[in-house]
Amino acid sequence: MSKIGRKPIPLGSVSVTVSGQNIVYKGKKVSGEHVLPDTLTVQVEGGNLMLVPKEKGLDVNQDWGLHRALLFNKIRGADADFEKQLRIVGLGFKAALSGKKVQLSLGYSHKIDFELPAEVSLEIDKTGQQLTFRSPNKELLGHVCSEIRAFRMPEPYKGTGIKYSDEVIIRKAGKAKSS
Repeated sequence: MSKIGRKPIPLGSVSVTVSGQNIVYKGKKVSGEHVLPDTLTVQVEGGNLMLVPKEKGLDVNQDWGLHRALLFNKIRGADADFEKQLRIVGLGFKAALSGKKVQLSLGYSHKIDFELPAEVSLEIDKTGQQLTFRSPNKELLGHVCSEIRAFRMPEPYKGTGIKYSDEVIIRKAGKAKSS
């Protein structure tokens, strides 16, 4: 039995309609649809949504847990935005926002322009080094943050680069002087 799959999904203020294998959700932020595989069924009980397998087996358990997690993220995103924070560390490294474009100055000979998707919003503090991304789509949010982080990965000697705000960079010692 799937440990993740058997957990109920709280609906909160999101309205859900079920028609066969299609689950249509509508919240304050977004609305959408999720299609379940034929091995799973849906039950709405009170303010919770339960996924129930039709048969037993390892493949069914994997689908059960996967679709429960995907559906939970979609329903939670329809109610409130997901948030991730990036921190730019380095002398002269900063970001600036103009419309839906982010301009990054990361110590290269050129500035990097990155186009934000429509669902993702960005706030930058006045120093230009603390970036807060918000989106109702958790998968897209993680993808955008990882793409921006890839422009200048944190390096272990000085600790400069783009890192997640809760990420810990393990520092290495530099060259040892010989006497």
